[in-house]
Amino acid sequence: MNCFITDMHEKEVINLCDGAKLGNVCDVEIDTCTGCLVSVIIFGRSKCFGLLGREEDIKICWDEIKVIGDDTILVDIKLPNKSSKQSGGILDALMGNRT
Repeated sequence: MNCFITDMHEKEVINLCDGAKLGNVCDVEIDTCTGCLVSVIIFGRSKCFGLLGREEDIKICWDEIKVIGDDTILVDIKLPNKSSKQSGGILDALMGNRT
């Protein structure tokens, strides 16, 4: 099956490790010497409607892509656990969860 880069924007990316919907492909990285697709990039989700920036982008290497279907792309990647980030934000301070 052949696929255009513009078609990739419409495909939803799902992680096989935990079933999480990661988003849609926003950009691709291509090796200009070989013409091969190296990775796809999913832009990070907006924080507070984009007012507080966005999360880190997710870069998925070609080897981590398992299936490219008509509507979805299945990948197998290990993402860092969000709960392992250091606390200390304003919500933690308000709730009394100081470290």
